[in-house]
Amino acid sequence: MPTVVIDSMPSSADKYTADWTIVVVDVIRFTTTASTAVAIGRTVYPARSSDEAFAIAGTLKDPLLAGELGGNIPYGFDLANSPVQIMALRQIPSGFYTAAHRPIVLVSSSGSQLLVNSVKGKDVYLGCLRNLTALTEYLAPRHERVAVLGAGTRGVFRREDQLCCSWIASRLIDKGFEAANEDTRALAKKWHGASTEIIREGKSADYLRRTGQVHDLEFILHYQEDLDVVPKLTSSGAIVDVAAQ
Repeated sequence: MPTVVIDSMPSSADKYTADWTIVVVDVIRFTTTASTAVAIGRTVYPARSSDEAFAIAGTLKDPLLAGELGGNIPYGFDLANSPVQIMALRQIPSGFYTAAHRPIVLVSSSGSQLLVNSVKGKDVYLGCLRNLTALTEYLAPRHERVAVLGAGTRGVFRREDQLCCSWIASRLIDKGFEAANEDTRALAKKWHGASTEIIREGKSADYLRRTGQVHDLEFILHYQEDLDVVPKLTSSGAIVDVAAQ
């Protein structure tokens, strides 16, 4: 029987190797930012650190560097780890800064590290509130063992990631998957029927408010279930939309 499990933190990726398909979830903000970038036609390259981001950028033509580490934009980067800033790139497609051919190298404190750590998985996808339906519809007929991993922040499995992970798992369970353990069943039950407004009460949301980035919080809460993209990490290290292939 197909199986789904929920886990969290960048180190958890080591548990799920070639027998598992991995879905990485970092709602605030890495997977939302990356999914938004893919949706507007950008190729995204994840990096675990600013040094790694610059190294990857050196292999690409006219890349944009985007991200945050410890909540701060690294020196020399063009953009924050911000879905709002990424979405704005499509507004002036003819400019050099926003030219559609420019790939994005994206780094974050937890999400990008979890994604890169997951390369031993059979296949690695990105999930957020924007692509829940597209992702689960794509996964269900193609994969037998799915690990849905929340990025976690400072050792905490944040509520927005618990909610999103549990909704992905629940939808797979509705399609005939079995929960791999009691923790997965409990999380699916805990967040069943919850409102995403509860995200406002979490530490991640509080951080965005305190640092003047509430626009990203409002973006995440406003744009839900609106994308048909299924972002996947390829063997070349790029994130692309496999639903469009």
